[in-house]
Amino acid sequence: MPTALRIGPYRFYFYSYDCGEPRHMHVDRDDLTAKLWLDPDILVADNHGYSRRELREIERIAREHLEQLRDEWDSFCTGSDRTAESRPR
Repeated sequence: MPTALRIGPYRFYFYSYDCGEPRHMHVDRDDLTAKLWLDPDILVADNHGYSRRELREIERIAREHLEQLRDEWDSFCTGSDRTAESRPR
């Protein structure tokens, strides 16, 4: 399971078998977990234990690192390192 980002207490990652789904990240802290869609913007898909306040913080972090998270997904799942200029909008 590739880890795309570690920041503060959070680990943003995805499973290798997730590549057939739309781009997303799982975010863990301790025994809490959430799933975030990455397109077209950050959207919470699933939440297990995070408060609304903490989810907002996680969404903020994800938005700040959105290009990196998308690039990690693309690099692993498609084998490409697409830049923001070549990415469809």
